[in-house]
Formats: sequence, structure tokens, C-alpha cells
Amino acid sequence: MSQAKVPVWVNVGLIPLINILLAFVVSALVILAIGENPIEAAGYLVYGAFGYDEGIGYTLYYATNLIFTGLAVSVAFKAGLFNIGGEGQAYIGGLGVGLLCLWLDASMPFWVIAPLAILGAFIFGAAWAYIPAYLQAKRGSHIVITTIMFNFIASSLMVYLMVNWLKEEGRMSPASRIFEENAWMPYLYELFEPFGIDIGDSPLNLTFLLALVCCVLVWGLIWHTRWGYQLRTVGTNATAAEYAGIDNSKVTIWVMLISGGLAGFVGVNEIMGVNHHLLLNFTAGYGFAGIAVALMGRNHPIGIVLAAILFGALYQGGAELAFEMPSITPEIVVVIQGLVILFSGALENMLKGKIEALFTRPVTA
Repeated sequence: MSQAKVPVWVNVGLIPLINILLAFVVSALVILAIGENPIEAAGYLVYGAFGYDEGIGYTLYYATNLIFTGLAVSVAFKAGLFNIGGEGQAYIGGLGVGLLCLWLDASMPFWVIAPLAILGAFIFGAAWAYIPAYLQAKRGSHIVITTIMFNFIASSLMVYLMVNWLKEEGRMSPASRIFEENAWMPYLYELFEPFGIDIGDSPLNLTFLLALVCCVLVWGLIWHTRWGYQLRTVGTNATAAEYAGIDNSKVTIWVMLISGGLAGFVGVNEIMGVNHHLLLNFTAGYGFAGIAVALMGRNHPIGIVLAAILFGALYQGGAELAFEMPSITPEIVVVIQGLVILFSGALENMLKGKIEALFTRPVTA
């Protein structure tokens, strides 16, 4: 007698869906406890995220950043590394984008600036991840500790640069001058407008397509290349990988470079796509939310896209909910997000055994 294998779709789809539903059930109880109708609240949340063109645009705009940071966490996690430095890597990636735009916007066209800015975001984000990677690979420093520390260093560095070097003269707030329009990432509604297609006025821009391209590239790298095989082998069993001749230190470093570069792409969306100037705190916690997106998406690009859209919907729909029902403050929306993370991450195994048992049965050899 042998035990039947659990279908892949159970672990990839069914269990995460049940966990999310449980999170929303508990969220409904929280809303009920403050004296509001949870069904009405859910209606406002869904309508705000998907009920009209502009809302969908904002949902996908938020999701774009979360796809980048979710992929960054996923790539590192596949190699057995827990990169919690996405926030700092995104910050420094944005610095790279801003510096290139400030340097080139007066002399170069968009088609020259855009690829250089994308490359700059990747290089700056990767460079910020390199030092923790080197310390882990060569000195044994734990990647979790060093990446967390580098988030704070990145924040302090940005404050220093913005206040003392990059602030526009005569401006009180620590922000650079506005880029020339040839250094702006085109909004998708502007691209569709000439064809008579109205998708609503939102910050959604071409960077969303870059995020989808990154998903395809990460999928190809991890599951269809020799380097991806090395990455997964190190993440599964580092000792066996070393015995097989894989250089674990080298894998650790290049994986973290890719992870940091992916997080750096947040700067393309925020600096070049939306704000059009360098400023402080543009990362807005996307680096940390990306950890939950990767966990919920089972570290697979398709799952990460779906999880990112869910969190984007919570961001956008939560803003609509807080506006329509003032008693439900933005802090309550954060509680809902936290419950989704709790049930999808920390409590993901709570019902896993029982659900898997429904799909397994003894098989006669």
C-alpha cells in the first residue's frame, strides 16, 4: 500500500484560497465589532478596486511595485536566502533612476533615457544587495540581519543626499527638481487614448509591462536554465550542492544581485512613472509587503502576480472603503491586510494537513 500524491493545484490554489477566505471572515468579524455592516464594507472595497476604470488602474499600479518586490523575495528564497532588504534596495534603485533622469533629461530623448534608467535601477538595487550577499557568502554574516540593517542605512543615505545635494534650490521639502517630460514613463491611458480606448486616468504606466516581462524572465531563469538548477539545488540542500561541485558562495552572490535588481525596479515605477522627481519615502513599505506577496504566491511568478493584485486591491479598495465609511479608518484596512498575511503566511499550515487528507487515499501497489 502507498499513499497517493496530493494534486499540485491543492497546494498552489485551494489552500491559499481557503486561507484568504478565512482572513476575510475574521476581517468581517472585526468590522462587525465596530458596528458596521461587513457585506456593505466588502462591496465598497471590491467596487473601489475593480468597479471602475480608474480604480482598476490604481490597483494594477500598486500591484506593479508588489510584483517587483515579490519576485525579489522569491528569487532569493529559492536559493535558501531570506532577503528582507527589498525596501532599501528599492530606495537605492530609485536613486539610480533619479540620477540618470536628472542627468539626461535635458539632452536625451525618452527612448535613450528609459532603457538607461531601467538598467540604472537594476544596477543600483543590485549593488545595494551585493554587500549583504558578500558578507553572507564570504564572512558568514546572516543575510536577514544584514539586509534589515541596510534598509535603515539606505533611508539615512537618501535623507542625507536629498537634503544636502539633490534638493531643488528654493524648495523647502527635500525633493529634486521635476524631470523634463521626455524622462517620464508614459501612462497607459495616454497610450490607449489615440485608439479611442478609455481605461481611466490613473498612475498605471508602462512599468506594469516591465513587471510582467520580469515574471516571464524569472520563470525562465529558475526552471529552465542551468543557473536556475544551481539556484534551486543550493536552496534545497546546500551541502549536497557543494558536494556536486556547485560554488555556493558564487550562487549566493549572483542570486542576491538579481534579487536586489528586481527590487530596484520599484524606482522606475515610482520615480520615472509617477512622481517624476526624486523624493523621500517613495517606497511606502512595498519592500516589506513583497515578503507577504511572495509567501502567498508560493514563490511562483503566476502566484506572485495574483497575490500582488490582491494586495493592490486591498490598497485601492481600502482607500475607497475608508472614504465611504469614515468609521472604518485606514488603520482598520491595515488590520485586514495583516490578517491576510497572517492566514496566508504564519497560519498557512493550520488546515493544510486536513485538506490534503481529503485528496489522498491508499493506493494498492
